[in-house]
Amino acid sequence: MQTPTDPLLTFEMMPAEPPPARRLWREGLDLAGSVAVALAMVAVLHTVLFQPFTIPSSSMEPGLVTGDYIVVSKFAYGWSGASLPFDLSFGRSRLLGRGPARGDVVVFRLPRDPSLVWVKRVVGLPGDRVQVRAGTVFVNGRAVARTPLGAVQDHDDGGRTVPLARETAADGRAYLTYAGEPGHEGDDTAVYVTPPGQYFMMGDNRDNSLDSRWPASEGVGFLPARNILGRAEMVMVSWKPGAALWKPWTWLSLQPGRLLRPIR
Repeated sequence: MQTPTDPLLTFEMMPAEPPPARRLWREGLDLAGSVAVALAMVAVLHTVLFQPFTIPSSSMEPGLVTGDYIVVSKFAYGWSGASLPFDLSFGRSRLLGRGPARGDVVVFRLPRDPSLVWVKRVVGLPGDRVQVRAGTVFVNGRAVARTPLGAVQDHDDGGRTVPLARETAADGRAYLTYAGEPGHEGDDTAVYVTPPGQYFMMGDNRDNSLDSRWPASEGVGFLPARNILGRAEMVMVSWKPGAALWKPWTWLSLQPGRLLRPIR
C-alpha cells in the first residue's frame, strides 16, 4: 500500500536552483573547458598529422603559385621540434624519422631564421653530388632528364614569358618547371656535396628561387633534416593575389582549376 506523497514535503526535498551568478559561472567554466579541449585537439592535429599553409611567393611555379592553400603531411617524415606550431627547432633527431625522397616537395623552417617557413623540392639526398650546368641539374654525375614544352605565360606575372619544361627523376617521377633564360645566375654552379643528415633543395621556378644553390646567409644552403615540417600533399583551394581573410569581398576571388590538386 503506497503512502500518499505530501506535495509540500516533495517541494522541500527538491534541490534548490543555484543563484544566477553561480549558474553563469558554471556555464562559463564548461564553455572554457570545451574551448580548451577543441584548441588542444587542433594543436595535436597540427603537430602530429596535417597543417595548412599559404604559398606567399612564386618560387615553386608552375606547380605551386601565389595564393595556393596547401595541406602538409606532418607524419610523412616523422617529427622534430620544427613540427610544433611555434618555433622550437631544437635537437638533431627526428621521432620515427624517415627521410624524404628525391622529388618530394617539402615544407621546412628556414635554417637562418626558423620562424620563416619555406617550400622547395628535394633534389639531393645526404651524400649526393649536385651540380647545375647550363640550367640542367646533375645528380651524382647523371643529368635529370628535361623535356622542353615551349614558352608559356608566367602564372604570377602575365607580362613575362618563360620556357616550360618537364623534368623526370631517375625513379620516373615527373614534374614541371620554369626553365628560365640561359646564362641566368644559378644556371651554372660548382659541385655541391650534400652533408650527412642534410638535403639539397631547389625551387621549380629556377630563375626566381633562392634555394640550396645559394649559401644559408642568402638562400637555404643545405637543409638539416631537423628543420623539415612535412611533405606538401595537396592544394586545397587557391585565391588570387590580394585576397585576405580580413577582406570578405575577396573571399570568392578563387583561381579556377586549382581546387583539390595533388602536388607532384
